[in-house]
Amino acid sequence: MTTVVTWAEAYDCYGETRRVPELLGRVGREGGADAWEELYRRLVLECDMVFPASFAALPRLVRLASRSALPRGLAGAIVRGAAGPHGCDELFARCSGAVAELGEVLDRHLAARPADYLPAFLDLLAVRGEYHWSAVLGDFSDDFYEVACPHCATDVTIAIGVHGRYSALRDWQRGDVDRRPLRPAGPEGLAGAGRWMYATAVRDGHGALADGIVQLFGRAECPRCASVFGVADEYAAAHRPVM
Repeated sequence: MTTVVTWAEAYDCYGETRRVPELLGRVGREGGADAWEELYRRLVLECDMVFPASFAALPRLVRLASRSALPRGLAGAIVRGAAGPHGCDELFARCSGAVAELGEVLDRHLAARPADYLPAFLDLLAVRGEYHWSAVLGDFSDDFYEVACPHCATDVTIAIGVHGRYSALRDWQRGDVDRRPLRPAGPEGLAGAGRWMYATAVRDGHGALADGIVQLFGRAECPRCASVFGVADEYAAAHRPVM
């Protein structure tokens, strides 16, 4: 990994440049919950804002990530934040080696079928540049996605969960009305992000996640004009960030 930026240039959320390298030295030697809590606070705000110090810290965090959940989670949060307006595009580009290594760490972690499977899965989606799915994908127990019909521009609610798997018009008094069953994709017909997501969930024994993915990457009927469209295609087109 190459050095991303000198610490003299790498300010954190408080505008400071010295505290983050001190904390990284502490957690590398002795760990400590207080130090990790402060690192999170300085490197990633609750609204997923990141800073030059976040990217400067990323290579060090990735080196620690294979041994502990704390650096792995913080590194993942930084990569998710890269989709936002941080003004550090060049610095993030120089983190490509660290990001690739984080992807390998996360993939090995997922293959071990950990208790924190979904958060790690979402982090790996961000590593792969699928920021829109990283931000909204759930466990498909009660997931809803809002998409615009590409033919008539009607707002269509897509439900995948215990209440059903359907497209509908959402009425805030009557609930989801004029429901139409989703048309799931066949696993053999998946491509791109959908193929990878499905294959990873199957590999790791997460059948419910895999089943939800074929629903999400399938097709839906618009309740208003009866046209049929790809759910994931329309959602991604509307929500994929411009990097």
